[in-house]
Parts: sequence; C-alpha cells; structure tokens
Amino acid sequence: MSAEHLRAVRPALELRARLMCALRAFFTDRGFLEVETPLRLRAPAPEVHIDAEPSGDAWLRTSPELHMKRLLAAGYERIFQVGPCFRRGEYGARHRPEYTMLEWYRAGADYHDILADTKALVLFLAREVLGSTLLRRGGRELVLEPVWEYLTVSEAFVRFAGWDPAERYDADRFDLDLVDKVEPQLPREVPVVLADYPAAAAALARRKPGNPRVAERWELYLDGVEIANAYSELTDPAEQAARFDEWNRARAAAGKPVYPLDRDFLAALEKGLPPCAGVALGVDRLVMLFAGAESLDEVLPFREEA
Repeated sequence: MSAEHLRAVRPALELRARLMCALRAFFTDRGFLEVETPLRLRAPAPEVHIDAEPSGDAWLRTSPELHMKRLLAAGYERIFQVGPCFRRGEYGARHRPEYTMLEWYRAGADYHDILADTKALVLFLAREVLGSTLLRRGGRELVLEPVWEYLTVSEAFVRFAGWDPAERYDADRFDLDLVDKVEPQLPREVPVVLADYPAAAAALARRKPGNPRVAERWELYLDGVEIANAYSELTDPAEQAARFDEWNRARAAAGKPVYPLDRDFLAALEKGLPPCAGVALGVDRLVMLFAGAESLDEVLPFREEA
C-alpha cells in the first residue's frame, strides 16, 4: 500500500485502538478471562463452505471455537479471545483471507443470553469510542438503541424469497437467496437479528427444543452488514461426530480437502461439555461500520501481499 494510504487510514487505526481497549474493559469488568489458543491446527472444523489456509502439515485456524469449547469442558465458565483468523479465497469489500475475530463463550448460557451480551457490548463500544449510539454511513443513519429487530429465518425467507427453508432445505438455493433476496431487504435503520436457522445450516449449534428442523443460531446485521454469528452450542458427541463425517463427505463431493477429525475436541465432548453458548464477531467489519466506511480498504492499512 502507498504511503498516502497509510497516512489516510490513521484515523481508522486510532478508532480501532480505542475500540480494542474498550472491548477488553467490557469483558474483564464482567468476569471474563481472556485466553489465547493455537493459530495452527491439525484438524479444522470441516464446514463445507469455509476453507482453511494450509500451513505446512497443518492449517491456519478459521476460528478458535473448538479449542475454546475444550476450555469450557475443562471447567472454564466465561472466556473471550480476540485475534487473527484465516479463510482461504475470501476477498472483497467486506472479506479478507486474514481477519480479526472476537469470540466469547459462556457456560450455562444459551443464544438468547449471548444476544443480550452482544447488544450490551455494541452499545458500550459505541458510547466509549464514538460518544454516540447513532452510526452514519453512506448517507444513512443506523440507530443502535433501543430497538433491535428480530426475525426468524423462516419469517425472512417467506417474506423476501417466497419459501421456507426450515420446511424443505435446499443448500444451494438457501445460500443464493440469502445473499440475493433476503439480506438486501433487511432494514438498515436498526440492528437486525436473523435467528433460528435450518439445522442443516447451523454447523455447531444445537437443535431447538420442540422444533428439531431449526437450530439455535442467530446472525446480527448492522446496516446490512453481517457482523456476528452466535449459537447455543451442540454438546452431544455422537451428533457432532456424525455432522463432522457428513460435512467431510460433502467436502469430498465438492472436490475440497477433507480435514482430519479433531479427536481431542470430540473426546472433550465425551467427557462432558456443559450447556453453553458463544459468538464470533468480526472486529474489522465493526471498525468499518464505526468509521462510516463502505469497504475494509478504508480502515485497514495493508492488503494481503503474499
């Protein structure tokens, strides 16, 4: 990147530094322990649409999730981590192959509890970093409080795409319609929570009691940008192993690398993972939104140069 760009991005980097300080204060004040887990993994989670970047005889992590849940299984109750993650082939205005992820997990919690955490965090960061809970971006205004609109995936798809993926799931149609029909129609003036995904589209989430066709997963959109992804975590070791096998078969059918099973993670589930929930939040995207920017290029000093 040019020296001119590096100078131009300094206000965004200063905003980011304030945000990171406030973020850590939020969690430590609430009794969370900051942890660090490995960047290089022998066994990434074999999600069908997420490809890990090879690193010698291992892979760079796409998420610290599996290691963090092993900590929960070992008795940790409230943990958070912020650091780099990697996804192969992802590049665009809102995507980078290397990005910064915030994840936190709570034992004894579900996805509704994590949503309450997330709302408190976003409002806290906006007040601390911006001095306001009103975001301005591209001539639009986003009011962060008090209302967050809550839609189930079924409600959103019936309204905007004309079908219910929970009734008859079609993976390709779901992905296309989410991007082309649903996300563009979501309200921009308030935060939007899209909840209760089809079970087949919720990689590591538990099924919803009384409605096993859907899983306890939500995603948060701010001004149309997906910013966070949360689950009530799946704790059943047999179902998790079966899902891993199913995803690896799908990866093989798509001509993608098949990842080894994370035996240590599955062993931790066998010993007992308590009811818990967690969320992944994109830090770079949140900085972009707080800065009023339209692209990550406006808030990051460097592009991938390898």
